[in-house]
Amino acid sequence: MRTIKISSPFITLGQLLKYADIIQSGGFAKMFLEENVILYNGEIESRRGKKIYPGDIIIINKDVVLRIEKKS
Repeated sequence: MRTIKISSPFITLGQLLKYADIIQSGGFAKMFLEENVILYNGEIESRRGKKIYPGDIIIINKDVVLRIEKKS
């Protein structure tokens, strides 16, 4: 599990994928979401604009687990 710390109240799923170095740029987000299974707190999510908040858990292809935390 990787912890991703954000300073803003939320981050979009597309921004998170780039910030966590899973995709190279925001332009790849739509294609990445179409080709991979993303779970947002246990539910399938495919919207790159989905707001992700501290405390949320993102799982990518049952392999990569990201826990979002607020920067202190």
